[in-house]
Amino acid sequence: MKKVFAIFAIAGLIATASCGNKTTEETTVEETVVVEETPVVETPAVDTTAVAADTTAATPAQ
Repeated sequence: MKKVFAIFAIAGLIATASCGNKTTEETTVEETVVVEETPVVETPAVDTTAVAADTTAATPAQ
């Protein structure tokens, strides 16, 4: 019985030894990043202290 276990143990060691030690090549992947620039739209400055003209006001009669 001990011989059977020894044979299975040796077969298992050989099977696991043959699966390992594989060399892999390292491949470098270069990624190109495209950055889209959006145009800057400048809004005209607004004077917040200005008083709006009252266009609905009654004008003096002529």
